[in-house]
Amino acid sequence: MSQDALTHKILQKITPKPEERLKVNALSQLFEQKIQQACQSEGIDATVRVEGSVAKDTWLSENQDIDIFMRLPTTIARKNLDEISLRIAKKAAGDAKQIERFAEHPYLEIFVDGYRIDIVPCYDAKPGEWQSATDRTPYHTNYICTHLCQERTGEVRLLKKFMQGIGVYGAEIKVGGFSGYLCELLVMQYSSFEGVIGAFADYSKRIIIDIKGAYANGTKNLELLFGEPLIVVDPVDMNRNVASAVQPQKLYEFIGAARAYLKAPSQNFFYPPPIQALLPDKVEGRFTAQTTTQLCVVIGGIEAVPDVLWGQLYRTKRALCKLLETHDFGILRDTVWSNESTLCVFVFELKNQILPSVKKHLGPQLERQGECERFLAKYMDKNNVYVGPYIEEGRWVVEMPRRYNKATTLLQEKLADGGKSVGIAELVAEAIKQNCKVMVDGEILEIYRENADFAVFLTEFLVGKPFWLETHKI
Repeated sequence: MSQDALTHKILQKITPKPEERLKVNALSQLFEQKIQQACQSEGIDATVRVEGSVAKDTWLSENQDIDIFMRLPTTIARKNLDEISLRIAKKAAGDAKQIERFAEHPYLEIFVDGYRIDIVPCYDAKPGEWQSATDRTPYHTNYICTHLCQERTGEVRLLKKFMQGIGVYGAEIKVGGFSGYLCELLVMQYSSFEGVIGAFADYSKRIIIDIKGAYANGTKNLELLFGEPLIVVDPVDMNRNVASAVQPQKLYEFIGAARAYLKAPSQNFFYPPPIQALLPDKVEGRFTAQTTTQLCVVIGGIEAVPDVLWGQLYRTKRALCKLLETHDFGILRDTVWSNESTLCVFVFELKNQILPSVKKHLGPQLERQGECERFLAKYMDKNNVYVGPYIEEGRWVVEMPRRYNKATTLLQEKLADGGKSVGIAELVAEAIKQNCKVMVDGEILEIYRENADFAVFLTEFLVGKPFWLETHKI
């Protein structure tokens, strides 16, 4: 199938049908009214409006989410915004199923007739006078509605669906990928889905996009202001990089997938085939055959909204990596998984789980005479020095016993009190105190057999190769 035929087929699937539009419009209007009435009952003069992809007509048929913003007066103190906005949202939601979520501040997620509706507060701020991150959103909507040609909304849908398929769509902390607004700006810059794919497939160094030309006479200033590998200047706020939430790994995955797609376009990029978890005996066979070690730190659930949860999990993963590497346990790969309710698992592929009991401790270079004297005074007659001090390649060296030669022992000891002293995030530390297991290789099968979602996740990690690479022929 040609690339044009493929994208036409995908677009037919993801473009909302007339009946869907009618339903979404009806729900939007209904809850706009409910929120407006709730604001009035609280004595608050607010502007209530649908924002996001529904307002910009870039939403996907399969993702029927509605974002309704209430723009509250700037006279409301920031410390009171959370309480007031949630009270209004809950009053408007009535008997609908409700879940409190949290980004920079709380918002309410409700479910009605199979649709998800997010009721989000922001300030009715003037440009450049932002008091919260969501204050820009109405201006983003206005900009896209004014500048994105109607003929290109389908191109945005294709880009979003492609990114969803390869797992790089979504600016939330868990994903660290491309936001819907960023997708819209990319299509504006490169004119089409294929234009975006082609531009990123040609990636060779930092990508800088300044649609409005805010830095037309000062590219160096722009490069100094933003440090990320992908820079897309926000047309609404020249001091903001729309792509700042995109983690480098997600950018590079998109680049790799774009190249593979151009070489062999396939529906799988948009609708990836389901991943089948390896049978437990196959996993055990991999553990036995590999010379590396798979180590997992398993804890129970953490009560927190997703953005807070994943922020804590990623912070903890970085702390665990630092702990292992500081003690010479080389990490090849690392990741973290959670079902966001009852189970969290940190996964590390180690070069070695058991190290020699002796380690080489490097002292100062010979030209640093004062440091050399102090080093010799410290280690000359020390009982725990096995060999040395001796000179090697122009510096003093001693060989000493290693305090931790097993990664499991290191983790069990350092996490016994929750691990706050080694940088474990607060909520995770509390969960570790309650229940924590350090498992290696075959021991992991206990969790693998009990949890199908984790089994799929670990299968992906063990295989390593992205699904879309199957279509790429060198």
